[in-house]
Amino acid sequence: MKKNRRFIVAVTVLGVIAIALVLTNSKSTFKRELSDFAVDDTSNVTKIFMSDKNNNSLTLTRVQAGKWLVNNKYSGSKANIELLLGTMLGLQVKETVPKAALEYVIKDLATISVKVEIYQWKYKINLFDFIHLFPQEKLTKVYYVGGPIQSNRGSYMIMEHSSVPFVVYLPGLRGFVTPIYSPIEKYWRDYSIFKKSIQQIESVRMDFPSEPGSSFEIKNDANMNIRFISLADNQQVPMFDTLKVMNFLASFRNINFEALLNDMEMHRKDSILETTPYCTISLTDTSHTTQIIKTYRKGASPGEMDDFGKPAPYDMDRLYALVNDGKDFTSIQYFVFDKILHPKSFFQKKQELKKK
Repeated sequence: MKKNRRFIVAVTVLGVIAIALVLTNSKSTFKRELSDFAVDDTSNVTKIFMSDKNNNSLTLTRVQAGKWLVNNKYSGSKANIELLLGTMLGLQVKETVPKAALEYVIKDLATISVKVEIYQWKYKINLFDFIHLFPQEKLTKVYYVGGPIQSNRGSYMIMEHSSVPFVVYLPGLRGFVTPIYSPIEKYWRDYSIFKKSIQQIESVRMDFPSEPGSSFEIKNDANMNIRFISLADNQQVPMFDTLKVMNFLASFRNINFEALLNDMEMHRKDSILETTPYCTISLTDTSHTTQIIKTYRKGASPGEMDDFGKPAPYDMDRLYALVNDGKDFTSIQYFVFDKILHPKSFFQKKQELKKK
């Protein structure tokens, strides 16, 4: 009898402890869910959706490791998306919003915030974080990102279906995270124009309409047999600087535009595109896909001088460019493009030039 009584008492005590632990964990879990903005593992994030009150929306979709699509149309900027994922991973709650500011903050979040939805791969069965079965894409977090606090060292954020906003910050960031959560498409796009190695290039054609004698084409066959062709007479140039040609081809590994200008006033954009292109660049890769971009001179700013102290005939730092099959109007920098905007004479041997 005594043994049975002790057993019953022990079971009862353990039961009470278990119930207390469950209740305690339930309460703490509830509180944690209200402020659990950080993503525990960004490697399994599959999709991020963001939208604001101005009808801007954005979907970032992971298509493979390190590669994302923006609105299922454009390659994503690796640097910007890594910044966003790093922010989501490191978010920390600084404090709850003081009662005096609560009404203002909730109103602010309701009118100017950005809604964020995060999707991750999760397993229906996850035993001891060891046995994983039945993976599925799941919406794991939905929260709203508002404006900065007065000191600019944190942002107001609130979980969906919650009435408790928090001040959230990113340790190490001297500022606030609000700008990182932008639903504007152009900020997330990869600004690459050409990303080809020499081995991937079949040919490059450079047309200078105002100076036909400067136009040329370089053909590169599978055995790295380089042919240099003058487009003025469609004749092969027998003598050219091989090192310069190789450096030229190697430069197409990383050529980017500076900014998207698709929102420029239509009449202004049309007037630029009606001018004669400065240079048209056509690159064909080994899969026989051709990329064509057209560059246009940009007018000089008032008072701008050239390298000789004379009034500049055009902007000395930037050009315009039509890229992505003519879909995007952009700004490009000479700093980036000077390594490929060479005339035919740049590659010719001195002996060859003397003959001309």
